[in-house]
Amino acid sequence: MTGRTAVPEVIWARPERAGRGPRAAHSRADIAAAAVRIADADGLDAVSMRHVATELGCGTMSLYNYVPRKEDLYELMVDAISGEHEPWEPTGDWRADMLRVAHQTRALMHRHPWLPRLMSPVYGFSPNALRYLEHCLVCLDPLDASYGTKMELIAMLNGVVTTYVGNELATAERTRSLPWSAEQEQAMRIGYLGSRIATGAYPRMAAAFTQDAGPIDLEAVFERALGRVLDAFEPKG
Repeated sequence: MTGRTAVPEVIWARPERAGRGPRAAHSRADIAAAAVRIADADGLDAVSMRHVATELGCGTMSLYNYVPRKEDLYELMVDAISGEHEPWEPTGDWRADMLRVAHQTRALMHRHPWLPRLMSPVYGFSPNALRYLEHCLVCLDPLDASYGTKMELIAMLNGVVTTYVGNELATAERTRSLPWSAEQEQAMRIGYLGSRIATGAYPRMAAAFTQDAGPIDLEAVFERALGRVLDAFEPKG
């Protein structure tokens, strides 16, 4: 296909700048920071090679000497944000430490709302991501399990956080676009749902709402979701 090399490349295995000429004017960190600033301000769709080049004050074509593909630019961005994870001395309580990791990841995604769209195992082995994974594995040293199982735990926990935050962000975005308040929307939908339940066509739903009429504590739901993932990895016996 046009524009694609015959063999896959990892940007981290490439020199900082391809080609000859003067010393590189920009580092990968500079480029990633510029792309992150754009995404934070205007969303991921605003990130383009042209826009990043403008932010850096260079020509678009010269940027390709540093970053050959837009996918590589995304990888630089994910790595830059991975560097915002703050490691700490593990407590010896692997559950508590992994819960702390999960909460840190959630806060990080709220600081950079575009990040859930780029969460992919493809970007999981960049320099900062490797440091993050190593820290998680240190936190999991007290857990009697294989490294494969521990990596699975980390992946599942990240999956729960990414899905949950993605839903939070989508809900917030939808609410901002409505011509009425979130409370008005909720009241209208609860009224409609109540009218459907009252028909008698949904007896189990009626029993469920009778048992727990709400409102739903979303923070408690998040904590239970994390806890249930960790429960699955508790040693048996």
